[in-house]
Parts: sequence; C-alpha cells; structure tokens
Amino acid sequence: MTGGLHWIDGVIVASYIALVLWLGWYYSRRQTDTGDYFTGNHAMPPLLIGISLFATLFSTISFLSTPGELINKGPVILTGMLAIPLSYIIVGYLLIPVYMRQRVTSAYELLETRLGLPARMLGAVMFVLLRLSWMSMLIYLASKAVLEMLDLSHDQLQIVAAATGAIAIIYASMGGLRAVVITDLLQFLLLFGGAVLVIVMATVRIGGIDWFPTSWNPAWDTQPLFSWDPYVRVTVFGTILHGVLWWVCTAGGDQTAIQRFMATRDASAARRSFLVNSIAGAAVITVLALVGFSLLGFYQAFPAELPEGKTIAADADILFPRFISHELPVGLSGLVVCGMFAAAMSSIDSGVNSISAVVMTDFIDRFRRHPVSEQHRLRIARWLAFGIGVAVVMASAHLDHVPGNFLEKTKRTIGLFVAPMFSLFFMAVFVRFATAWGAIVGAACGFLAAAIVAYWNFGVDYFSQLSATSDASLIASESISYQWIFPVSLVTAIVCGCIASMLNRLFRRDAAS
Repeated sequence: MTGGLHWIDGVIVASYIALVLWLGWYYSRRQTDTGDYFTGNHAMPPLLIGISLFATLFSTISFLSTPGELINKGPVILTGMLAIPLSYIIVGYLLIPVYMRQRVTSAYELLETRLGLPARMLGAVMFVLLRLSWMSMLIYLASKAVLEMLDLSHDQLQIVAAATGAIAIIYASMGGLRAVVITDLLQFLLLFGGAVLVIVMATVRIGGIDWFPTSWNPAWDTQPLFSWDPYVRVTVFGTILHGVLWWVCTAGGDQTAIQRFMATRDASAARRSFLVNSIAGAAVITVLALVGFSLLGFYQAFPAELPEGKTIAADADILFPRFISHELPVGLSGLVVCGMFAAAMSSIDSGVNSISAVVMTDFIDRFRRHPVSEQHRLRIARWLAFGIGVAVVMASAHLDHVPGNFLEKTKRTIGLFVAPMFSLFFMAVFVRFATAWGAIVGAACGFLAAAIVAYWNFGVDYFSQLSATSDASLIASESISYQWIFPVSLVTAIVCGCIASMLNRLFRRDAAS
C-alpha cells in the first residue's frame, strides 16, 4: 500500500502530458487546409480510425463505472457484448455504404441534400448540445476521480477540471484530427494497460485468482432475462437492445463517429475501422469486468483497506480509483492515472474537433457570403476548437451542483439526443416519402418521449421529496429504467415522423389542387 501517489507518479503524468502536447504541435506544422484538420484528407489507416472511434466513445464514465457496476450489480452488463455482431452488420453493411458515397466534412450536410436546410440545422444543433453536455460531464467525473486518487480536497475540483480540459483543448485545437487519432491510440494503450495492471496487482495481493466468481454473489441484483416492468433497472434483453441501438444511433447520427468514417479511403476501409472498434470494445469491456471482479475479491479479502465509513456495496464506484492510488506500487500508479486521464481526454479532444467541424461547416461556411482562403479557415477552425473547449471547462465547474447520481444522470441526459438525432438520418435515407417538417416533428416527438422516460417518475411526488432534503435527486429510486429510453424514443420519432410526413404531403396536395 502506497498511501497515495508518489512524486515519481507525478513525473510520469507530467511526461505523458508533455508528449501529448508535443504531438499536437507536431501535426499542426503539417496542416495546410481544413480538410486535413477535420478529416485527415480521407487517408487515415482503418486500424487507427477504429481505435480512435472506440477511445472517443468509451469515456471516463465507462472506464470508471464498468468495474463499479460489476462489483455492485453483477455480470449481466457483460451480455451487452452480444450486441456487437448485430451492430457491426447494421452499421457496416447498411449505414456506412450510404454515408461513404458522400464526401462531406459534416454529417449534417447529408440532411440538407435530402430534407433541406431546417433539418440540417436541427441535426447540427442537437449534436452540439449533446457533445457539449457530454464533455462537461466527462471533465467533471474525471476530476472527481483525480481528487480521490490524489487525496485532494473538494475545494480543488475546479482547478483539476480546468487542468484536465485545458490539455485536451490545446492539442486538439492545434493538431486537428490527425493529432486526435494518434493520441487516441496512445491513450487506448494506457487505458487497456492500466486495467490489466490493476488485475495483476490485485491477484498478487490476494495470492491467486480466487477472486474470480464461480457462483452468483448474494449481494448482486436479481437481473432477469426480460421484463415488461419499466422499473426493473437492467435485464439481459434490455442490455443487448440498448447496446445495439446505442451503436446504430451513434454511428448513424453522430458527427464524432461519421467524421472518422469519412477519414478513411472508402466504405471497405470504414467498415474495417468499425470492426476494429468493435473488437477493441469487447476486449476492454472484458478486461474491465475482470477489474471489477478482482477488486471485489480484494476488498472482501482486505476490508481494512476500505476508507473509513465506506462499504463495498455503497461505494463501489470509488474502489477503482482508490486501488490505483493506494495499492499500486510507485510508478505503476502514475501509468494508470495516465490511463484515467486518457479516457477523459480521448473523448474531449474528439468532441472538440467534431463540434468545430460541425459549427464551421454547418453554420459559418453555410452562411458565409464571401469566400476566404484555406489558411484563414484553418485559423478560424483552431480558434473555434479552443473556444468550445473553454466553454466545456467552464460548464463542468458548475456540475457539482447537479443533484442525483452522476452516472445515472449522464445516461439519461445523453439519451435525450442520441435516438432523435439518428431519426433524422433514418427518415432522410430510408423513408422515401419523408418531408423536412415531418422529420423535424418526429425528432421533436422522440426527444419529448426520451425526456418523459428519463425524468418522469410515475406515482412519485418528487416535489415533496425535494423539500424533504436539500440534496435529494430529481430522479427517484423508482424511476423508469434507462434501458427504455432509446427504444421508446426511436420508435416514437420514426412513427411520428412518418405520420407527420404523410400529413404534410397530403396538405400540400390539397393546397396545390
């Protein structure tokens, strides 16, 4: 037990940060236009793109919460890997060929071609709001974990948040997509390697692999195969369906993913990159599950290592960062902390670059009256990335005041936008009679349905709950499972979009006659 991070660990973390910033500076010198800045001139290797896509979408939330979920709730979350083959078939052979026939910087240019400018603007705005809130939450959660690992006081949260965000902002705004993709590879290796180190050290401390469960732990939740009860938190079927819909909606409607497909040469290369992403996802989820099992075994074998007043069941989410800082040898702790930072920054840098691409293409270039040089556009893109990053860091400083469980809040907040965004693309590509206003009405209805599922607590007077305690969560303990958000939102958006499109065409026909 090290009792916290050593100064040597600090040197390792500082060296990693210096390397990341150097990469951003190096690639900034090789850029000549915004095509290279945003898409790498469509010549990035599928292996790098696949790793970058995974590193981007597999955030700090996933890195920290997966072991905690296994410790507290059990291994049903692992059934989500069954969603990977189906997701690969749908995305690789249905969505990617359609998108790769177009060579665009912003995915939302496709919406204007089929549905018109209003649909493009709505898709772009929803994406920007989604990624701004997502990145703010990432910085906040990563900073909370760093406070735990460094034994810092809560008063220093804003300083840590600013430092975490600033590093990602600087190299993302300097180096563009090439810097982002290269550092994503480095950060994936740190993330994966850090998790493996934790498993090895826990095994050494315990004296074997006795931590691996051979029966169902009585402390784990009962998680059924399927249930129509919306208040059942997790089911096997719900986990698989949630995984499929998340990947399909993200790969088919999120600029962060589509931008990476566009950075490859053709549909075949883009498909291979998504396959790499899928394999990397399965590998890391498996390793993080083993981290959860090993940590559960470790703290059951050594309960005195728990912080005073903490229990395994109630504080499962902090056991991973706690083990990193207090149980790993000097030097190894620093490497794993780098992995922690990597999980946050790989998502932040990609989000900043993708938002910059959307704002530059869908708003600035779309409404610009006079052409400007590529060098001028490149300078605007870099300053835009920097400004977006600053806004995200400032927003993260206020998330400490948000009530409720942060992980649950994140899932429910992101779920508001993901399916409605994809519904716009679904209507544009697969519904021949779709109209612009029909698709917009559908997306709005999908957003409303997601909000109802995420935050409406049937039969719960949460106003009296809030008055009973100052830190009560708006999401009551009997809230509807987050696994219902995507299917309800997507079905609502598509059905309402189709109905609205048919009515829109009917009214046009009547008006014309």
